[in-house]
Amino acid sequence: MTAMTAVTDQPIPVIIDCDTGVDDALALLFAVRHPGLDVRAVTCVAGNTDVDGVVRNTLTVLEQAGAPGIPVARGAERPLIEPVRTARHVHGQDGMGDLGLPAPTRVPVDVDAVTLLRQEILASPRPVTLIPTAPLTNIALLLRTHPEVVRNIERIVFMGGAVATGNATPVAEFNVWHDPEAAAILLTAGVPITMYGLDVFKQVLVPAGDVQRLRASTEPRLRMAGELLAHRDPATSGDPTPMGGLGDAGAVCAVVDPDGITTESLPVEVSLSPGPTRGQTIVDRRPRPGESEIHEGVREQPLVNVALGVDVERYVKLWLATVEGV
Repeated sequence: MTAMTAVTDQPIPVIIDCDTGVDDALALLFAVRHPGLDVRAVTCVAGNTDVDGVVRNTLTVLEQAGAPGIPVARGAERPLIEPVRTARHVHGQDGMGDLGLPAPTRVPVDVDAVTLLRQEILASPRPVTLIPTAPLTNIALLLRTHPEVVRNIERIVFMGGAVATGNATPVAEFNVWHDPEAAAILLTAGVPITMYGLDVFKQVLVPAGDVQRLRASTEPRLRMAGELLAHRDPATSGDPTPMGGLGDAGAVCAVVDPDGITTESLPVEVSLSPGPTRGQTIVDRRPRPGESEIHEGVREQPLVNVALGVDVERYVKLWLATVEGV
């Protein structure tokens, strides 16, 4: 097992690719307020809701957060092959918990997400860290259309996949399941990749007292954060002060504070076959080759830094201190 080390001398240039989304919103709230991150752009893709809803929600969150004029672009409205299959049953009809948030006054830029990704990556004076918290359609289109961007990508930290149990299916996590081909393309990017999957995603819960404090705030940004956290725990939806999952925000915490997760460099591939395993991230944790390799030869597979453990209290404190401005 290894713990990753951070570069802390100057802000890390990042681009977030999201499908906002309750927990994508929590990720954005954190990212735009942390001094160690330079959010150069936000790109939007269909996932938790339709892509136009994602653009609206993203602009609303940035506006509520008082973020600077970060460019936001509309991206793919459907996966490479599959139809759109939203998660409104989790995130509400508007994708943001149906909280009745105001419509944004900000507007997206007049270029598509892939164009904006290319522009911002190549224009960055330092290599960029990509943080996809959504289905990976935009990233796959970027890598296939403009492979030259790889020279200025430091690494990719994506929320997706699962070592153990899925959520979209028994074995597949939603972001990868939504567009398995795109996820498979991501793994061929040729840059360091960290998989922040369901195994750690589900562990990082904000205590009920902190959720209640945020919900009671007179500051609209903090009250929104509290309501979003409260919406994220369906198992305790009847409780007025439930614990709240940080979800996608944990992946952004892992960029700021990589020592908060424990990773192992492991072969990972995505199941593209029809049937019950489609979209599964197959993570090879075997200590030695098996009969398949002995009889059929070793297949080349990309190595991914797979998050296997997370310091929950550390990330909760980091997120709260950043969002609340403590």
